[in-house]
Amino acid sequence: MNIKRMANVVLIAVSFLMLPVASISAEDVKINLKQDATIRDILLTQIGKRVVVRLDSSEEMEGTVVTVGEGLVHIAKLSGKDFYDAILRIDRISAVRMRVRDR
Repeated sequence: MNIKRMANVVLIAVSFLMLPVASISAEDVKINLKQDATIRDILLTQIGKRVVVRLDSSEEMEGTVVTVGEGLVHIAKLSGKDFYDAILRIDRISAVRMRVRDR
C-alpha cells in the first residue's frame, strides 16, 4: 500500500513539473505619466534601461540611458554601432520608446 501511495505522489509531482510554465517574467511596468512630465523626467525613470529616442530630425537611436543632465542625456551601447555612445540634447528629442511588457 505504501508503494502505491508513493507512486501516486511521484506521478502527481511529475505531472506538475510537465505543466507549461506561465510567463515568469516581471509584471508589466505601469507608466504613471504626470500632467507636467517632461522628456527629461521620462528619461530619468529609464536610467540603466534600453530605450529608443526619436529626434526632431526623425532619426531614431536605440541604446541604454546612462546619465540624464539638465539639457543632455548620455545613451550608451547604440544599436548597430557597437563601439559608439551618444550625447543628445534633450530638447531635440520628440519621443521616447521603451519596453514595458513581455508578450
